[in-house]
Amino acid sequence: MADDATVTEEGLHGDDGLGPPDKSPRSANEATGPARAELSNYAIVNHYFDIATERLELREDIAAVLRSSYREVQVQIPIRLGDGRTHVFSGFRVQHNGARGPYKGGIRFHPEVDLDEVRALATLMTWKTAIVGVPFGGAKGGVNIPAGDLSQAELQKVARSFMDKIEKVLGPNRDIPAPDVNTNAQTMAWLMDEYGKLHGHTPACVTGKPIALEGSYGREAATGRGLIDVYREAAPALGLKPEDTRFVVQGFGNVGSWAARILQDIGGTLVGVSDATGAIRADSGIDADALHAHLAAGDPLGDFAGVDAIDADELLDIECEVFIPAALGGMLNQGNADRLRCRVVLEGANSPTTPAADEILTDRGVVVVPDVLANAGGVVVSYFEWVQNLQHFRWEEDAVNGQLRKIMRTAYREVSSRAEADGVPLRVAAYELGIERVVEASRTRGYIA
Repeated sequence: MADDATVTEEGLHGDDGLGPPDKSPRSANEATGPARAELSNYAIVNHYFDIATERLELREDIAAVLRSSYREVQVQIPIRLGDGRTHVFSGFRVQHNGARGPYKGGIRFHPEVDLDEVRALATLMTWKTAIVGVPFGGAKGGVNIPAGDLSQAELQKVARSFMDKIEKVLGPNRDIPAPDVNTNAQTMAWLMDEYGKLHGHTPACVTGKPIALEGSYGREAATGRGLIDVYREAAPALGLKPEDTRFVVQGFGNVGSWAARILQDIGGTLVGVSDATGAIRADSGIDADALHAHLAAGDPLGDFAGVDAIDADELLDIECEVFIPAALGGMLNQGNADRLRCRVVLEGANSPTTPAADEILTDRGVVVVPDVLANAGGVVVSYFEWVQNLQHFRWEEDAVNGQLRKIMRTAYREVSSRAEADGVPLRVAAYELGIERVVEASRTRGYIA
């Protein structure tokens, strides 16, 4: 999985589609319509940034520096595909803020990738790395290709061409990519190899690599494992027991499937699942390991034995303790948030809950553990991989998982304490902590006064 969870979100554009985001005065509570049309990812991230900076009484000039990106790169990627024609795709890399360390963020392959989406996710990475205390800044990248329609050979061409075009702004002490939507360990191997042609063997230039190429044990499961580490820390104060938890997973990809398997291992019961093809439920429980194997074999979700097929939107109606949105951005919105029947929303995706839905859930007493904290396990173990690569030394998987648990639980305690002290939701407290840490680093460096 990527440094953050699988998510695609349509951005708001200027007239040319590449200009600054739409600045029209639109309240989060006025947004209506389909799940992914309610607000763009960029608008959601800036909504919480504005709330936090106002609460922190941050000067507008400093807020302007933190809101904008340090560098935004767009490159042309012409690739000859199997139809014999040359198709021209666009590649993006946005480096938002590097005050706390090298830029860090995934690369995604998806036809809806655009500058605004990448800009939003780079910004989110800046706050995410600061909240969990790893010494990175925030970045993100992507190519607007229909990855599912391309062969492995064509995907390799795209990856190598993209690296060739942007390698000048990357490097182990400058900007370190990782997997994201429709990219994986194999993609990182191609990127590392292409970078190595120009700079020599440099395994620390990307993270999320195969184990055979100095990847880290535990990296594939890290985002899902981090989610459950956070939940285990949060549960006692909420009167919940992880071993008695009924949970629903929306999106059974890397993050959702690992979270389900790990929570099941400690006694939780999976009672509902959805993916892009549909949804299923079984009040007596769904075997997460068997379901993962079923889907990995290429069999459709609806053919899994011993469950009831349901409409995707009916997933929200299943009574449970924990709901894990691990699919697309904006899936919990003003039109459906009041249907959730859970105690906790544990955000595996980025921006799965719109601001309007956030308010509805908070008013109903549902605790939302925000993406910017909950799904940071991927970037934490990316940090471990980077450290191992710089030392050319490998940690055992138990050591990786133990250090991940320590960092995620500490981060939750810090955010929870801030939320309780300030009387604000966890998301606002998390943004406040992240922004404060970036401001401190920026001031210490002399970037801002």
